[in-house]
Amino acid sequence: MSDGNQIYFADTKSRAVFATDGPKPQFLVETPKFKALVVGLEAGGQIPVHPGEAALYHFLEGEGLMTVADETFAFQAGASVVVPSGVRRGINAKTRVVFLGAKGES
Repeated sequence: MSDGNQIYFADTKSRAVFATDGPKPQFLVETPKFKALVVGLEAGGQIPVHPGEAALYHFLEGEGLMTVADETFAFQAGASVVVPSGVRRGINAKTRVVFLGAKGES
């Protein structure tokens, strides 16, 4: 958990944790109304489709498939996805993936 005071992260990708038993989000900021995190997924890893609050996903590394509502599309490093509150979303990693996420009240 972050103390909320750090504002600059020189190497966000290096904070990603990879585990065979699923994602291990590393929070950069965690407050009751806003969260920013970095997530690492091994090739073949996934985040099951689920509803959630408004969120931004920015892919720093890798390739995979992302489902948003009823649409599934390919992503690669450099892509960003914005998902409105309550909309279902999920990720399947084709390669090792690192993404930066931000979520909170919309």
